[in-house]
Amino acid sequence: MSARVHVVTDSTAGLSTHEVLRHPLTVVPLQVVIGGTSYDDGATSADAVAEALRTFTPVSTSRPAPQTFADTYAACAAAGAESIVSIHLSGDMSGTFEAAMIGAKESPIPVRVVDSRSLGMGLGFPVLAAAAAASAGQDQAAVEAAARARMNTISAYFYVDTLEYLRRGGRIGAAQALLGTALAVKPLLTISGGRIVPLEKVRTSSRAIARLADIAVQKAGTTPVQLAVHHLAAPEKAQSLADALTPRLNLTTEVVLREVGAVIGAHVGPGLLALVTSPT
Repeated sequence: MSARVHVVTDSTAGLSTHEVLRHPLTVVPLQVVIGGTSYDDGATSADAVAEALRTFTPVSTSRPAPQTFADTYAACAAAGAESIVSIHLSGDMSGTFEAAMIGAKESPIPVRVVDSRSLGMGLGFPVLAAAAAASAGQDQAAVEAAARARMNTISAYFYVDTLEYLRRGGRIGAAQALLGTALAVKPLLTISGGRIVPLEKVRTSSRAIARLADIAVQKAGTTPVQLAVHHLAAPEKAQSLADALTPRLNLTTEVVLREVGAVIGAHVGPGLLALVTSPT
């Protein structure tokens, strides 16, 4: 390890193996429990989760143990890191951030734990910004600042076929108010202040997806941005959405088209489409 600062994140960032290996970066997995069997996030597919949800097989998720973070931080130190920036999904959606804070107390080197207030590439883009700063040899304060600067620019919008899975997992927050008319609408949601909140109600899925794209374009304007399109068990719709948005945005990189992992999938259900924009 040549970098003085190591970056740690969790599996809900949904980073590719290539993205992880090219930086001083470690991913700690959350767990998904399907029918009583526990798997590390990434060890089973999101498609398996989608099928379990469709067939009413019990699905739940759990955070990493604080000791897992303590062990991860100790391993980074043993590999030569002098400090760590640990960046995680919203503390309002999971206890992962809290577990990282507890684990950091046992670290032999300084750890700054950051709540991204998001998930998916809403977490992944800030993590990659921090990891690039670490790779460039910047110090802990600068690496953390790189993550926070990117966090402050992130916009995340998503469509779900039903609010039922978010309700089951207790992640629905202020969107709870939409449940009374859930059968009559297709909800568009956003992440604000680290929580899932309602954005708009649209009558059909096709209109909802078109509106999702319009909202992202209106928010981004002509600003240079990176774009991620997430989905669960909806690859064709995700590709169509990415293709439709490419000429409408001032993209600085290729669109990140990525299915969410098993843990996120357990809470949103099949049919998810999500857009994350990150000005660069």
